[in-house]
Amino acid sequence: MSSVRFRLNGVETEVDADPDSTLLGILRGTLEMTGPHFGCGANECGACHVLVGNHAVAACDTPLWSVADKDVITVEGLGSAQAPHPLQRAFIAEQAMQCGYCVSGILISAAALLQQNPTPTSGDVKAALDRNLCRCGSHNRMVRAVLRAAAEMAAR
Repeated sequence: MSSVRFRLNGVETEVDADPDSTLLGILRGTLEMTGPHFGCGANECGACHVLVGNHAVAACDTPLWSVADKDVITVEGLGSAQAPHPLQRAFIAEQAMQCGYCVSGILISAAALLQQNPTPTSGDVKAALDRNLCRCGSHNRMVRAVLRAAAEMAAR
């Protein structure tokens, strides 16, 4: 056991844990962040994506030690019920989710895309979301939602 410090959704956080523990295990088990979901456990599905800096990473295979002194954002940190992120508003407006299991990871991947490319094309969005699996068939609505959020953010 050792202590690992990082910023979780803007709040300084310190965890006493095995530094080789997965970030997902710490987020869900210790810190009670239920937004990132366990899907495959092998960085194949995207359900566990979180932002580390401005990159979407799979928390299921990211060791805790690797986020020391870094910013980690989960879907809970994107926005709130009172002040949702433009992506969250757009996903609701476009009805871009069904079961919701994959959506937190998709929102994170889309947020990373918009941080790196604020005016993406449809092809850019599809490429950015390629690592996120969704069995509900909402992909077209998700792409429209990301483009809608990008337009809203650009208009600010």
